[in-house]
This record gives sequence, structure tokens and C-alpha cells, in this order.
Amino acid sequence: MKLYHHPISGHAHRARLMLGLLGLDHELIELDLSKGAHKKPEFLAINPFGQVPVLQNGDTVISDSNAILVYLAKKQGATDWLPEDPAGAAKVQRWLSVAAGQIAFGPAAARLVTLFGAPFNADEVINRAHAILGLMEAHLKTQDWLAADHPTIADISLYSYVARAPEGNVDLAPYGKVRDWLSRIEELPGFVPFMHAPAEMLASA
Repeated sequence: MKLYHHPISGHAHRARLMLGLLGLDHELIELDLSKGAHKKPEFLAINPFGQVPVLQNGDTVISDSNAILVYLAKKQGATDWLPEDPAGAAKVQRWLSVAAGQIAFGPAAARLVTLFGAPFNADEVINRAHAILGLMEAHLKTQDWLAADHPTIADISLYSYVARAPEGNVDLAPYGKVRDWLSRIEELPGFVPFMHAPAEMLASA
């Protein structure tokens, strides 16, 4: 297996984390996004969307981080990570949609502002981040994991950008249950840490 990634991409970290938790051997191929490696013809031939991560497993190529989580769980028959029953699968899908929606346009977008000067309204995306964190905090008051009584790919999908929300000036201090949840993920066997953004990137924000 090959994983095309960038070390400070939260989307790429989702895939790396899942590979680690499943204990799967893989080759990491880092793309220099600052030099446009993801827009070069050779990479676009693999993923026409020009985005990381991309997982290559023999002749199978999977792009999109959430799709990679689904693929890996299905490939390994890991029904603990992705339930087969309709209600369980639906609960996981609900949170995958949150990852692609409120997380992407909340804490992930806020982080893009500070790290790359992305043209978002900082106050707006920070407010969105606090809105979804508030919902997560309330949800996690009644259970330890997002979609089941054990970790699933729903938790993995949300982890990376929530963990690095402070890099987008989103304070996690008010969210004790969310911070406990982050710690539970970090204690899982095979956990792969998410690299902090270099200090110079934060200093220039």
C-alpha cells in the first residue's frame, strides 16, 4: 500500500491514523504541496482532483480521506470500525458528513487562515468551529465515542482537525468532554500523532 500525503494535512492524517490503528504496512509518499506537486501531471493521473491523501493498493486507487477510511475498514473486515448493521452504519455516516461539513468549514478552515492565509472570514469560521465543538461536547456528555460504544471511523474522521483547532485560534479549553475524547483516541494502540504546524507558520499568521 502507498499513501500520498502531506504531514500537516488533517485529511491526510486521517488516513495515516487509520493505517496505524489497523496495523497495516504501507509506504508514505510525501508530496511538496508548496511546489505544486499535487498539480503535476503524474499525480493528476492518479487523482484528477489534485488533492491528498490518495491511497494506492495494487490497482485500486482511493482518493478522499473519508473514502479511504471506509475502504480500509471494509478491506480489513473491521466491522468494529465500520458497523454493518443499517443503524450503526448510518450513525457513522452522520459524523462523516460532519467531518466534510462543519469540521471542514469550521476548525479546518480557521487553521487554513492562520497557516496559509486562506481567504476566509476568520471570525466566521472560528464561530462555526465553536458551534460544532459545542454540539460535540453535549453529545460526549452521554457517551465516550461519537457513533457507538467503541471507536469507529467517525472518531478518526473528526480527530485531526479538532486536535489542531488551537492552530486556528480555536480554544479547546471550554470543551472538557471533547478533550477527554481526544485523549482516548491518542491512547489507542497504533495511534499515529499528527504533526504540529511549524512554529514559523504560526508566527507569521
